[in-house]
Amino acid sequence: MKFRTVTLIALVSTAALVGFNAALAGGYGKNAKKDIVDTAVSAGDFKTLAAALQAAGLVDTLKGDGPFTVFAPTDEAFARLPAGTVESLLKPENRDQLTAVLTYHVVPGKVTASQVMKLTTATTVNGQAVDISVMDGRVHVDNATVAKADIMASNGVIHVIDEVILPN
Repeated sequence: MKFRTVTLIALVSTAALVGFNAALAGGYGKNAKKDIVDTAVSAGDFKTLAAALQAAGLVDTLKGDGPFTVFAPTDEAFARLPAGTVESLLKPENRDQLTAVLTYHVVPGKVTASQVMKLTTATTVNGQAVDISVMDGRVHVDNATVAKADIMASNGVIHVIDEVILPN
């Protein structure tokens, strides 16, 4: 249960860094000059994700050249995890678990919504594949639904998701 909570916290933090605030502000074009992390931080709804990225030491990576596609969970998504999960994942001794969860939310390359809709799976940075499906016009990544898509950043794209997804 602790691993799942930590994983969810990590994912939410990643989403926060990816740019949920930009999506809510509708500033897709404005944020194209900012990297994924700065886009997410400026959005404001990815505080947990940002904290998780910092704890996992992934900020510099996601500020790098990329390109990256980030399926970013919101703070609300992280809040749905079992109590204590996020706190547990953020502990230094759980850094490997946190990293596994966060990198499960990242796909190498810039994969836009129109490209995602044609996929059934995508291999993540952590080496595991996420399942992708489209039902009733909505894109699902594992158990999460894409709430906002195609938030462009200078080094990739962010798709906001409503749940933290966990690797196997």
